[in-house]
Amino acid sequence: MKKRFLTHALAIVLCGSMITMTSCIGSFSLTNRLLGWNQHVGNKFVNELVFFAFWILPVYEVSCLADVLVLNSIEFWSGSNPMAKGDKIIEGNDGKYLVKCDGKGYDVISLNDNSSVRLDFDQDSQTWSYTANGETRELFTFVDDTHVKMPVGNDCYQTFELSDAGVYAYQQVAMQGNFASR
Repeated sequence: MKKRFLTHALAIVLCGSMITMTSCIGSFSLTNRLLGWNQHVGNKFVNELVFFAFWILPVYEVSCLADVLVLNSIEFWSGSNPMAKGDKIIEGNDGKYLVKCDGKGYDVISLNDNSSVRLDFDQDSQTWSYTANGETRELFTFVDDTHVKMPVGNDCYQTFELSDAGVYAYQQVAMQGNFASR
């Protein structure tokens, strides 16, 4: 009887949370960090062994549950995920970069020449911008779920669809502007 009551109570809580937490997909930062760590443990055989061990010991299940119930809910209500903060070194084609995340944006610092770029997201205007050499410029603004407004020249903006066709259209506009400036 006690087990049956617990099962029904859990089902009711889960159904209630599905209704009250709609569109709270989130970034699953904890689970992604765990998976990312596992990819760099060793060769592919060691990674596979760690992967199975983490499934047998419910490490992945617990991290996913923590993301679903706690971290993604915090991200939904506050706009930032507490696990998203931190530093990471990325190896690019032309050197290494240190990426620092403070929950509101990113600082990208070249470890080759110590140059840096700041990427910021303004929640109110839904705009990503960058700052380099003391000058701030807008990268793009979300118009809705399927469109972004992007700069196409000096103080000119155009709206593009978030699709392959939209990316192609932006590439065409950018190439025309590049040829015109030569």
